[in-house]
Amino acid sequence: MDNNGEESLISHLEALRETLLKCIISLAVMIIPMLFVAPKFLELFIKFLTKDTNLVLNYFSPAEVFLIQIKLALILDLVVCFPYIMKQVWNFFLPALYDNERKFISSIVLTSSGLFILGVIFCLFVMLPLVIRFGMSFMTSNIHAMWGITNIINMSLWMSVAFGVMFQFPLITYSLIKYGIVSYETFSDKRPYVVVILLILAAIFTPPDVLSQLILFTPTYLLFELGLLCAKFKKKIK
Repeated sequence: MDNNGEESLISHLEALRETLLKCIISLAVMIIPMLFVAPKFLELFIKFLTKDTNLVLNYFSPAEVFLIQIKLALILDLVVCFPYIMKQVWNFFLPALYDNERKFISSIVLTSSGLFILGVIFCLFVMLPLVIRFGMSFMTSNIHAMWGITNIINMSLWMSVAFGVMFQFPLITYSLIKYGIVSYETFSDKRPYVVVILLILAAIFTPPDVLSQLILFTPTYLLFELGLLCAKFKKKIK
């Protein structure tokens, strides 16, 4: 390797080190206020989940709630710093991209982020309240619900991520058709297989009850059809 190649490699490594350092510093700085915000956020979140119900959450060890607050603080820290981190990553890769590649990546990232946020919002405001009410419907005079706060928080986080991931289907469908990897006719003819795959994924990502699976499957399938519709419309324009 000549001197110019070595200097180029060193400059890239230096730029990467600087990018990673900025990201780590941002996370380290923001974690401090998030540690104070997390307890209040946890309280508001629990109130939201248990509103209009008589549900009382329990904890079973002295440090359980504290550990949950630490976990929430880390998640909030990542969420708050995510735009800044993405900007730093984008600035690192930007000089190596052509204009068409910049437009493509920026559109994909923005669309994917929007769909992920939409999935999380749908989960928190529609799915979780339904799941909790469904679980409480089994209560009788002799059967009482005693749910642990850790289980509820872990389920909420897992399902939020699951919905965010599943809501990527229209983007995946549209991209596969747009770039000729899979034809529109293939997707259209294989709808029954898509339905089966989505039902299997919904069963994996949700609690073991039919209601939760259908609530995840229905919007995901509708978004899949939306991706097909957009691809078909784009194809007609071309």
